Amino acid sequence: MSTLIRGGTVVDAEHSYRADVLIAGERIAAIGEDLEVPIGTEVIDAGGQLVMPGGIDPHTHMQLPFMGTVASDDFYSGTAAGLAGGTTSIIDFVIPNPQQPLMEAFETWRGWAEKAAADYAFHVAITWWDESVHRDMGLLASEHGVSSFKHFMAYKNAIMCDDEVLVNSFSRCIELGALPTVHAENGELVFRLQKALVERGITGPEGHPMSRPPAVEGEAANRAIRIAEVLGTPLYIVHNSCIPALQAIARARGEGQRVFGEVLAGHLLIDDSVYRNPDFEFAAGHVMSPPFRPKEHQEALWQGLQAGHLHTTATDHCCFCAPQKAAGKDDFTKIPNGCAGIEDRMSVLWHYGVGSGRLTPSEFVRVTSTNAAQIFNLYPRKGAVAVGADADLVVWDPAASRTISAKTHHQNIDFNVFEGRTVTGVATHTFSRGLLAWANGDLRAVRGHGRYLKRPLGGDYVEANRRRTGAG
Repeated sequence: MSTLIRGGTVVDAEHSYRADVLIAGERIAAIGEDLEVPIGTEVIDAGGQLVMPGGIDPHTHMQLPFMGTVASDDFYSGTAAGLAGGTTSIIDFVIPNPQQPLMEAFETWRGWAEKAAADYAFHVAITWWDESVHRDMGLLASEHGVSSFKHFMAYKNAIMCDDEVLVNSFSRCIELGALPTVHAENGELVFRLQKALVERGITGPEGHPMSRPPAVEGEAANRAIRIAEVLGTPLYIVHNSCIPALQAIARARGEGQRVFGEVLAGHLLIDDSVYRNPDFEFAAGHVMSPPFRPKEHQEALWQGLQAGHLHTTATDHCCFCAPQKAAGKDDFTKIPNGCAGIEDRMSVLWHYGVGSGRLTPSEFVRVTSTNAAQIFNLYPRKGAVAVGADADLVVWDPAASRTISAKTHHQNIDFNVFEGRTVTGVATHTFSRGLLAWANGDLRAVRGHGRYLKRPLGGDYVEANRRRTGAG
């Protein structure tokens, strides 16, 4: 089966040019002007449209058991929704319970993900430490293609890492050539603030951002960076939401340290006024960690993205419906943390990024796809429009518009944090390894089409850091 995307403008991370793109099977077979059409080839007219690498969301939580419930989007519904919005690959998270063997948790998540409609990889979280964790990290890296490990500095009495675990795990990452990642919030301070607020009678969603002020994120980001500096490892910090975290990254990078920053589409656009809405379902629907911040933080994050201090855009897609959020009706600390976004990330970033002049189309490709592929060792199989690459492609109409709504989205959730926004820039066709999974509003995602992506250890960034620091 072959498909010719004819008459479009190819946009990659470096430049744009007029070309046809021929897909043969699961790969890109040819790129060029006026390509011949093999017999039996389906032709898609991309005139006036762009042909870009499919989006890579490096931070999702499908089917996550969390805070007494389970995220409502599973690996099929979540990846299918991503395909509708132009995202063709995800990197999700295996999160073992404290004392649970890493390999046991990994096999559980692999089983859940077999239904995925798009390709997927995993970061594996380190939630405790002993010799078995050290051993399983090596097994995951060498035999299962896991080249990044996650560390939660928040969620005290659950999955929070203390400094001892961070040091042990970061050191093991250096030995393996793996990349450590962190959720940067000071969990001890959050726990103390939550308790104090509830004792004062502040139990509604407005207490959520009050218990997680920017300073607790900035402190944790800086602490993780300095631990990484001493040990000599590169570091990736997820969902940076505020000026103090951004400043810590920019300062470290200015000193030559290899630190990568991720920003969520929601943190670029939504401010903390949502938590003061008198409608509990609306306010609780926005509860995620880190929380949305005052307006001045959004502009700073955009500047960080433009300046290259923030490298990837993600969603932290983790869906909980209104009945699940209602568990925290009388205590904000019990509201399941998580919002959706995988279907809308590409459109909102195009509209508010490229449409405003903050980003060029090639910069858009970098921050939605190519940078994630390079940082997490998926490039050039993913994140590139190149002969031999997987045919993960999105045909993008930069002039088409749509209005975002929970009534029409494909995500399995009854709420959308971007509700009512009309955005210009829409995926008209999405290919997942050559399969046309989305075509002009028709979702054709196939359950189980997605494949697990093994990722090599090392990679350009890790190896360059080793040479620079002499670590490992």
